[in-house]
Amino acid sequence: MRRKMAAGNWKMNGTRASLTEVDALVSAHPDPACDVLLAPPATLIAWMAERVKNAPFRIGGQDCHAAASGAHTGDIAAGMLADAGASHVILGHSERRADHNETDAQVRAKAEATKAAGLVAVICIGETEAQRDAGETLAVIGAQLAGSTPDGATGSSTVIAYEPVWAIGTGRTPTLGQIAEVHDFLRTQLLGRFGAEGAKIRLLYGGSVKPANAAEIFATSNVDGALVGGASLKAADFGAIISALEVA
Repeated sequence: MRRKMAAGNWKMNGTRASLTEVDALVSAHPDPACDVLLAPPATLIAWMAERVKNAPFRIGGQDCHAAASGAHTGDIAAGMLADAGASHVILGHSERRADHNETDAQVRAKAEATKAAGLVAVICIGETEAQRDAGETLAVIGAQLAGSTPDGATGSSTVIAYEPVWAIGTGRTPTLGQIAEVHDFLRTQLLGRFGAEGAKIRLLYGGSVKPANAAEIFATSNVDGALVGGASLKAADFGAIISALEVA
């Protein structure tokens, strides 16, 4: 049985003053019946890790470099994230792919570095609106999954997050049938490549997940949780999503 996961991506938001939201979340959910992951900006990782040290919450980075160290000004290695208190790293988010021209091969190299550092890679994939309208969704995400996921991926080292690019931050959400089609396809691909281990890799849905639609999304085939953006910044909103996942 795959344990459910609620992952919050704070993106480029938050200062130390924002950690009061984390305090409120821990207070409301001291022992959640699902895994809870918070991925703040790198400046807050150590502060947030200290804040949740007595709670069963996990902290993640939003990216890492493929190298363990070196002359890469402004970049952060997976081992450095681990040293700051992170246990996970979000990789290949559509905003990284678009803003920094990240390729599947680069995401895969980062995922390999993440595993070597003992962290869990949360690998993001998803199609654009133009690709969906052209009927290319499954071909696009299938190629991204194959190219971005390292050989030897396991349920303990890897999480896959499907985020249709056109639904991120737009308020638009795919139909439940569209979500199920993609997640069922991804599960089939994982089983075909990794065998029994492919059944253990969690599949998260991301893209305008909010308290109002969380329950029905979590009831959808092969959805093991959510990667949440804006709604994860407020304890009340993210807490409601956690509550919906706990009973899914």
